[in-house]
Amino acid sequence: MDILAALFIDNIDLRPVAGPATHIDLTGIKFSAAADGPLPLKWNPHLVVLVRNPPDGKPNAALEVVFRFGDEEVARNAQPLMIEPGKFAYRLVQAELEFTEYATVEAHCRIDQGAALVVPFTMLEPEPQTPDAG
Repeated sequence: MDILAALFIDNIDLRPVAGPATHIDLTGIKFSAAADGPLPLKWNPHLVVLVRNPPDGKPNAALEVVFRFGDEEVARNAQPLMIEPGKFAYRLVQAELEFTEYATVEAHCRIDQGAALVVPFTMLEPEPQTPDAG
């Protein structure tokens, strides 16, 4: 099995189209965001991982996602994959991350201990508040 893409998103929507096909609509794809409050800040990302199983692939594997701040592992998610050969699938991965500083967290995504696809997300300082003119 192969990871086609892994992205931080706000929402995922599946919609049927003609025949047996399905379209996946992803909204709010992001690689950074301004903090919505003071530090420390808890953030629950939605990471979608799109996976392809080639026609000659085995139907079972394991998806592992490790979230890291630098060299420090801060969260881990492992889940089974059961995808028919020749088919595609997606998995949603969630974690609770605590930002104690404005920094980048990396999601290291891999299947069956293979090479990792690394997806960064940077928490930025909040935008300065402008005083009301009134």
